[in-house]
Amino acid sequence: MGTHEPLGRRTFVVGASTALLAGGAVSGAEAAVVDGPLPDFHPALKDALTFPLAWGRSPVRDFRAWRRAARAMVEEHLLVERQDGTPYTPETGGRAQGEGYTRQLVTVSLTRYERVRGALLTPHGKGPFPAVLLLHDHGARFDIGKEKLVRPWYDDTRLASARAWADKYFSGRFVGDELARRGYVVLCLDALGWGDRGPLAYEQQQALASNFYNLGSSLAGLMAREDQRAAAFLAGLDHVDARRVAAVGFSMGAYRAWQTAALSDHVAAAASVCWMTGLKEMMVPGNNTLRGQSAYYMLHPGLARHLDIPDVASIAAPRPMLFLSGGLDTLFPAEGVRVAYDKLRAVWRSRHAEDRIRTKTWPELGHVFTHEMQDEVFNWLDDVL
Repeated sequence: MGTHEPLGRRTFVVGASTALLAGGAVSGAEAAVVDGPLPDFHPALKDALTFPLAWGRSPVRDFRAWRRAARAMVEEHLLVERQDGTPYTPETGGRAQGEGYTRQLVTVSLTRYERVRGALLTPHGKGPFPAVLLLHDHGARFDIGKEKLVRPWYDDTRLASARAWADKYFSGRFVGDELARRGYVVLCLDALGWGDRGPLAYEQQQALASNFYNLGSSLAGLMAREDQRAAAFLAGLDHVDARRVAAVGFSMGAYRAWQTAALSDHVAAAASVCWMTGLKEMMVPGNNTLRGQSAYYMLHPGLARHLDIPDVASIAAPRPMLFLSGGLDTLFPAEGVRVAYDKLRAVWRSRHAEDRIRTKTWPELGHVFTHEMQDEVFNWLDDVL
């Protein structure tokens, strides 16, 4: 119920819905949504979601066959075709030296639609090195994308924004630079709307997504395909050990990390910080997802009729996966995180690989990726890669 609704409005509308079922007439003025933008009948829609393709519920009992079927279902709902035949045609420039690594800008074709610029960090030495596909967050901050995670040596204006972002969410660190210093090749690219591919205005997101749908495509599907292709590009670099490529991200980047692991066999492990929940537990009054806008980057229409959010992430099993969350994170209710973690652990347990999945909630933290959390991710990557 909205805070300015007349007393009893929800009861009246529910009664109106009942009257409709009984054949009574209800005027347009009596139709309404409740709890903000949720439809009055949203509990019935949630009850109808049984996730029939989830592992353990699906009639497919062979795990490899299930993975193929579940991945095919996700890919069908991306609405963006695979881009495997598109040549990357990489171009590099803007080279500079870091502390024990080399920085350079790289431009590639992740799809046949446009070129994308990113930051590539390479440790000094012969290699081949382990590598990290580093995936930036949303944060309603569009002037910087890759720069949120990799120090922008090439742009002083973006450097000021990036430092402020790192101070706010990453304990002042640039996560990509820290990884490169530790001996990882790092690739970080802008998603559509951020950095070189923006800046998008927050209120434009929903219109952008609807225009994709009108054109028979999908904003979230494009991001998924681009991340999938970026993983393959990184794994194919001469100085990268293709068997040791991880996806790492915070917030929307965390979503991108486990999604890429589910869709790409080039990803050997994934670390996701502050983006995992059960869908039903996320779709509750007051949750940020209900506002639309940023939700469209993570919305594959119709997929929830088949798989829950952790079911999609489970396609990556039994590869090593790390999930971290903050107990005070208002974007992801504790019950949703618990439900998701339980589902994930059950899948890895069914593969006799429970030691390959780690889930942890930091009760005193919110929606952040602090120095301590980063060290945990770095040490975990050293162990699994």
